[in-house]
Amino acid sequence: MEEKFRLYHIDENMTKNTIAAYMYAIKDFQTRYKELNKKNLLLYKMYLIETFKPKTVNLRIQALNKYLKFISKERLLLKSVKVQQRSYLENVISNADYMFLKKKLKTEENKEWYFVVRFLAATGARVSELVQIKIEHVTIGYFDIYAKGGKVRRLFIPKVLRDEAEDWFKSNNRESGYVFLNRFGARITTRGIAQQLKNYSTKYGLNPNVVYPHSFRHRYAKNFLEKFNDLALLADLMGHESIENTRIYLRRSSTEQQNIVDKVITW
Repeated sequence: MEEKFRLYHIDENMTKNTIAAYMYAIKDFQTRYKELNKKNLLLYKMYLIETFKPKTVNLRIQALNKYLKFISKERLLLKSVKVQQRSYLENVISNADYMFLKKKLKTEENKEWYFVVRFLAATGARVSELVQIKIEHVTIGYFDIYAKGGKVRRLFIPKVLRDEAEDWFKSNNRESGYVFLNRFGARITTRGIAQQLKNYSTKYGLNPNVVYPHSFRHRYAKNFLEKFNDLALLADLMGHESIENTRIYLRRSSTEQQNIVDKVITW
């Protein structure tokens, strides 16, 4: 039956990693419990909650539920667990450190990495989206990203960044193609960006824990709300399905919280 389940999901065009994760969860349950019943499923769920983070727990539960539906035992389905959101943002680059890094890269004539940092922080792009941006997108001022279900998110490139980038393109005689290239002239990889940012954090004495691609997306959101407090608009710009995901940016980072506590609490 497990093999039929595996083959069924191959036909459903699921990724190898997803199918492997599903099969692992099913086999893990079967090695711990001889019978497939509600009692054993709940015991397994308790084991998962005590052992793993909520996201992992829910992945295992999702796998088991898929299997239960496959064998027509929907009455045994398990409920997922709630993922508690932190009351703070962790490891977010400060605006001061962002400005410092930007200035250093620009003054040292390292224009490509200056613009990597600028595009991440000024567009809110995920690094996987950043590597897809072309000069043609910069020219028109936006990049349309097509998500699952036919949804479209428009990634806007602000005028101040657009004008500066176009001057850079002209100085390099570039009119089309991907904005960010590696030394071989091919599109840069997301891993390459992450590694090089770590290298620059070390070079300039910045905390490497806050210098990574997604940190600049967080900075974009924080800076946006400080200048234009419209949470619904920010949710749209960032491509969040729920505005609840965007509310985290109304909160202080863990470092900001620590600084306030140290300053305020003197008793």
